[in-house]
Amino acid sequence: MPVTAVVGANWGDEGKGKMTDVLAAEAQYVVRYQGGSNAGHTILNGYGKFALHLLPSGVFYPEVVNVIGPGVALNPWDLLRELAMLKERGVPDPQLRVSDRAQLVLPYHQKLDELEEERLGDRSFGSTRSGIAPFYADKFLKLGIQTADLFDREWLAERLDRALAAKNVLLPHLYGQPSINAADLWKGLEEAAERLKPYVADTTELLHGALVRGERILVEGQLGALRDPDHGIYPFSTSSSTLAGHASVGAGLPPQAIDRIVAVVKAYSSCVGAGPFVTELSGLEAEELRRRGGDAGEYGATTGRPRRVGWFDAVATRYGCRVQGATEVALTNLDVLGYLDAIPVCTAYEIDGAAVRSFPVSARLGRARPVWTTLPGWGADLSGLRRYGDLPPNARRYVEMVEEETGVPVRWVSVGPKREQIIQRF
Repeated sequence: MPVTAVVGANWGDEGKGKMTDVLAAEAQYVVRYQGGSNAGHTILNGYGKFALHLLPSGVFYPEVVNVIGPGVALNPWDLLRELAMLKERGVPDPQLRVSDRAQLVLPYHQKLDELEEERLGDRSFGSTRSGIAPFYADKFLKLGIQTADLFDREWLAERLDRALAAKNVLLPHLYGQPSINAADLWKGLEEAAERLKPYVADTTELLHGALVRGERILVEGQLGALRDPDHGIYPFSTSSSTLAGHASVGAGLPPQAIDRIVAVVKAYSSCVGAGPFVTELSGLEAEELRRRGGDAGEYGATTGRPRRVGWFDAVATRYGCRVQGATEVALTNLDVLGYLDAIPVCTAYEIDGAAVRSFPVSARLGRARPVWTTLPGWGADLSGLRRYGDLPPNARRYVEMVEEETGVPVRWVSVGPKREQIIQRF
């Protein structure tokens, strides 16, 4: 049975959580394969509204096994807080498995992230200060600590000493901060180990067994294609690959198993964080779109920061679908645009006087200006519609424009934040 990946085609914030929640109803396993608690998936269901940061989006289905793969940046305290939050709000205890190879985001990663953002000032990258960049730096410097290390005290002590050696030079000399004593970390790590122990497993073995049995696996990505460090708007990117191609690595699955890739696309543009954003709106026009966007407006699920918003960017979206390898598109938030009589769409960029339809590197992207095409609005509330044929003709034209511009079939159209507010075209 093939594996389905749900990924973002843009900057993140496309509505991946809702699509994963919908598709999880037909899956036996839902897997997070990259990133950490620096971004979130917003889900609205019978239990209420939730922002998940580390937990997979299948946690609301008791029969689904939720997996945190080896590629995840695991903050154990954030994970435990999320589990406690679910319990407090009446959600049954989910089936959860945490990879014994997942590496840990530790307090010193968060501290270094905060200090570096403060040092950079107005040159900062808009980090969520969750410790993600310092975590990945340690991972590739071979200074990371795996979940399994928590259960071997002697090995953990050696790993901590190695990880802290350079930091205890950097902290006083670059940041004017006191050094860190490994002994001060022990109590918190021991408590985390005790509470995590029931969930820790060899998840690669688990998922390969599921493949052999023909069980359905859903893998979900964090953020979107334009935040990928190799293919996105570097250096205004995250620190792990946001592409479906990385799912086999971060989840521990063979690459040939993933043959369905759902790229989630928003009917307009939005992002949290710094960097070039060609179709960005400002002033009252931006505030109106932000206020109407989604269930509670366009605000980051992790940070609460107002999202930057703009009209649909066909250049960026086409590129995002391409690098994701999208086999189908899920178009979200179409209902939000119902207040407009005419809807601008960016179909090309103008850079140094030339029209460009391919997505440029970051050095040129900052000079790009949108080339607009205007589509007629539909002036109607779509939230109660459940069949594609019932959408107003101009709303269908907008969906078909997205399909034409991306070259990928739009299979799903979301007309509201709830599970049931989704139309399947085919």
